[in-house]
Amino acid sequence: MSKKKTPEELRSHRWYGVNDLRSFGHRSRTSQMGYSREEYAGKPVIAILNTWSDINPCHTHFKQRVEEVKRGIWQAGGFPVELPVQTLSEPFQKPTTMLYRNFLAMEVEETLRSYPADGVVLMGGCDKTTPAMLMGAISMDLPAIFLPAGPMLRGNWNGATLGSGSDTWKYWADLRAGKITEDDWKGVEGGIARSPGHCMTMGTASTMTSAAEALGFTLPGFASIPAPDSRHAQMSARTGMRIVEMVWQDLKPSDIVTAGAVDNAVTTCLALSGSTNAIVHMIALARRAGIELTLDRYDAISRRIPVLANIRPTGQYLMEDFYYAGGLQAMLKELGDLIDGTQLTVNGKTLGENIADARIFNDDVIRRRDNPLIPDTGLAVLRGNLAPDGAVIKPGAAEAQLHVHTGPAVVFKDYNDMAARIDSDDLAVDANSVIVLQHAGPIGAPGMPEWGQLPIPQKLLMQGVRDMVRISDARMSGTSYGACVLHVAPESFIGGPLALVQDGDLIELNVPERKLNVLISDEELARRKAAWVAPEPRFTRGYGAMHQVHVMQADKGCDFDFMQRDGAGAGASTGGEPEIH
Repeated sequence: MSKKKTPEELRSHRWYGVNDLRSFGHRSRTSQMGYSREEYAGKPVIAILNTWSDINPCHTHFKQRVEEVKRGIWQAGGFPVELPVQTLSEPFQKPTTMLYRNFLAMEVEETLRSYPADGVVLMGGCDKTTPAMLMGAISMDLPAIFLPAGPMLRGNWNGATLGSGSDTWKYWADLRAGKITEDDWKGVEGGIARSPGHCMTMGTASTMTSAAEALGFTLPGFASIPAPDSRHAQMSARTGMRIVEMVWQDLKPSDIVTAGAVDNAVTTCLALSGSTNAIVHMIALARRAGIELTLDRYDAISRRIPVLANIRPTGQYLMEDFYYAGGLQAMLKELGDLIDGTQLTVNGKTLGENIADARIFNDDVIRRRDNPLIPDTGLAVLRGNLAPDGAVIKPGAAEAQLHVHTGPAVVFKDYNDMAARIDSDDLAVDANSVIVLQHAGPIGAPGMPEWGQLPIPQKLLMQGVRDMVRISDARMSGTSYGACVLHVAPESFIGGPLALVQDGDLIELNVPERKLNVLISDEELARRKAAWVAPEPRFTRGYGAMHQVHVMQADKGCDFDFMQRDGAGAGASTGGEPEIH
């Protein structure tokens, strides 16, 4: 951080403070909106990037929260400007919000670049909004603070506690197996999501907002607070107040995002047994800061980090319970020397200072290090002739006997093929089979949707089968579970080995040895590769055409190749900032 800025050093001074024709236009148009000069002159202009929309249920409270942020900005002597950006509503946007994550990241960066923003409050939480907004903010490198949407309250149906996603898959399997009725299913539908906020299981949303806090981008303790809690509103106002101070101090993402901070965020994701999606997002975030986070680095950290959060789908409880048990701060403190407490955060203090007084109030929800839910390996990176650039699995979410497994492949060429045949009585499949889905990756799907928790065939569900090995180049929801191998790279659509697997091929999975192989000879694999015919492109125009040309593979974070920053360590804005004319 440099010395405190003067009003003349504010970026917005170029719009408002210069005595020329352009500034006259800016001031007169601000007057048109009902503001007088004394309300903004010489004050930090704070952009509030709001991902609220009528079709994003996770962010329904953002209409109110933005007013609380504005209140804090006014109180601290700033000038708030709310700017709507893409909403990326996980439940509704098709084929997947992941297709548009980079679009929002670009919108964040370009919105901040092109308007008179001195600092920014990033309002997100629903899965891809968090990494997208942080990616854009890191690239732009203006003072930035993140406001997490917060988890919704526990679901409830007939006295049973319900968790987003996890119980959806559970009761859907029970419905298909004939164990519950349609009326029961409707009851689950009405009781599983009953307040504002994102998923209250340890899905991608809570994983990434927790990662954002561990990375240093939120006020201490904010990520764990349930969305409807009054303390969430209070923290929103404090967030508005703090960003004004950050502008005067010139505290930027490049001061916060270091290799140590990235390791803290990765450690946090693993100790939470967080979403497998986090590995893609964390790689992309790190690379925006010029930090090379690899799959091997992720796996090495995973081998020494215990899972302390007893939260579904890996554990028993939900985010509301986690908050009452002490929240993320308590878990970080319990990690002790596994966390680098010297890393700087947005409140100007180190992470260690922020968690110094944290306490665990329920050590079944937040486990002690000597009594972890899982001793290590919350996530494993697999390699072999089926995934030369890597694949991932969450061992704790799979039945233990499937961690080492060899079985014959049942191959589906794409999602539609799988949907059409998976429940067919004629499908040659048993509990020993390995279900393989092709063309579900970043380019092939398109957008790498959350198709990776492939359904278990109905006839096996009727036999009581609830888990089996499933492999794809797709992602899966963080709320999902099962022996699902994901993010296979390179993807099948561009000729990765997954495209060459045929029905009956034996597939070897060995999680302890980190192996994923198709048991055929190199010569046979080469023969199939030579005969492979590339499919037609998915898009001929628009954003999709740009995406399919420039999106990188899962092991590189699925960012666009032209958005990466070269070298190590954070620096100036990726593309520089053009002059204002």
